[in-house]
Amino acid sequence: MCAIAGVVGPPAADRAQRMIDTLRHRGPDGVRVETADGAALAHARLSIIDLAHGWQPLHAAGSTVVGNGEIYNYLELTEQFGLAGDLTTGSDFEPLLWLYAKEGPDAFKRLRGMYAFCLIGGDGRTWLVRDPFGIKPLYWRHDEDGAIDFASEPRALLATQAAKPAMHVDRAEELLALNYSLGEGTVFQGIRRLAPGQIVEVTAGRFSDRGRRSALPAPASPAPRDETQAIAALDRVLEDSVRVHQRSDVPYGLFLSGGIDSAAVAVLMSRLNARPVTAFTCGFHAPGARDERAQAEKVARALDLDWRETLFDEADFWRVLPKVAAALDEPTADYATLPTYKLAEAAKGTLTVVLTGEGGDELFGGYGRYRRALRPAWLGGRASEPQVDASFLSNHGQGAVERWRQATQPPAGLSALQQAQFRDIAAWLPGDLLLKLDRCLMAHGLEGRTPFLDPEVAAFAFHLPDRFKVRGRLGKWLLRRWLASVCPSADPFARKKGFTVPVETWIAPRAADLGPRIAASQGLRRLGDPDTVRAIFADERGASQRWRLLLFALWHAVHIEGSEPQDALNRLLGDV
Repeated sequence: MCAIAGVVGPPAADRAQRMIDTLRHRGPDGVRVETADGAALAHARLSIIDLAHGWQPLHAAGSTVVGNGEIYNYLELTEQFGLAGDLTTGSDFEPLLWLYAKEGPDAFKRLRGMYAFCLIGGDGRTWLVRDPFGIKPLYWRHDEDGAIDFASEPRALLATQAAKPAMHVDRAEELLALNYSLGEGTVFQGIRRLAPGQIVEVTAGRFSDRGRRSALPAPASPAPRDETQAIAALDRVLEDSVRVHQRSDVPYGLFLSGGIDSAAVAVLMSRLNARPVTAFTCGFHAPGARDERAQAEKVARALDLDWRETLFDEADFWRVLPKVAAALDEPTADYATLPTYKLAEAAKGTLTVVLTGEGGDELFGGYGRYRRALRPAWLGGRASEPQVDASFLSNHGQGAVERWRQATQPPAGLSALQQAQFRDIAAWLPGDLLLKLDRCLMAHGLEGRTPFLDPEVAAFAFHLPDRFKVRGRLGKWLLRRWLASVCPSADPFARKKGFTVPVETWIAPRAADLGPRIAASQGLRRLGDPDTVRAIFADERGASQRWRLLLFALWHAVHIEGSEPQDALNRLLGDV
């Protein structure tokens, strides 16, 4: 896990240096900048594999690469193609360069991992590539001198321009309506992101789209029809994924919630490690808040984990909020950013790599909206679409919903359940969950890994018959059946309660003071009615909308207006 930045076009080492300097939090172990043929490449390193020799830009077989992330199957690729005698480092990215020399861009299809990279081939071709799920980010823009700048975060691209950043209104509306933005555009005008799985060739300052790797490949063999066989196959595919996701030369552990996804990861890590695995759990101290620590502790004791708990309370909310707003230069309004940030704070210094359970719901059919999509209308069924609560927006967010429908159109031949899963994998997963994980962990120099979001797991899980995903009122049926056999303490057949953070409870005592100042936010005034915003903070019936408005006003003050995060929050609270 690292940060990358660069200029493809007229070499501009000084611009690459300014970009990478803004990303040192992602790569605290050191920075390198090089000028190559027609490009300037920069890398900030978080050392994970081959601590001594894995520095980038990396040169081999006549090609050069700067990459962010991990290629988990680098050992298998080395053996399969007989590369051991060629390699001069133990870096997981070096085999890619040798494969490119043999196969050109077809080599990209062989990668199993989370990655975003720029590769300049010995054949003179330059590539920007992102992993199929979009676990690792990559942003780009056209520079005024005809070059293309790219970086792991938008803040790096903004650091090289003299003018203040400008907000893209449609993307901001999507954030407030959906909690995230859609497509390849970003909330900053002129800055775009590579789509998940996108492979782009850069020639003379222009992009040529060379296709996209699907996050949902066809399985190598037909999906099992017998439940006993399916459980055995699930065990094999999950164990294999966790095994390769543990490849690291630095300490690793996991974030353990009270849910079954992280419990599944914990089971397999416990199986694969001789020593107790370190696990961190966050709980909440607030009336009525769902606290997962008791259930997480049951699992930790059953698996003999080295379990650490941390508490998130009202003081943490106001302390962490400006830090989260600063970390989210590409924003998501998901309140789970708050405990994720606090967990990363707690794990820093103990762990460098953290495995998490993201992706389990999307691949195995865990969300309640999936079950609603399968029911007839007379039983309360409805399409799996965003339920927008955004009365303050000029069109109440309906424009964002329509763009969501267009951006997530599933291919033909999928079941109703698979269509709902496909839509989430196309938009919600990269735009919200993975963005949250990337920014909140990288703010502390931690690498987050997601064993469920693996090509082998995806090929197996997505194509399972619907009955192995949803059974009655329960989703993730097959995963629950497997977990019951290997860790009954996880209570896998308990109904999913959903993850909540009591933000409304903490905002309410200060709502009357916040309302007028948030209504006056420059960004919000461009999107909707200030009177409606004030009313939301004055009336308890608007409590569910307050969090998004507060976060957006704070984000806008920091990333568009240029305020210091704590100063911006103090002004909104009237504490100045």
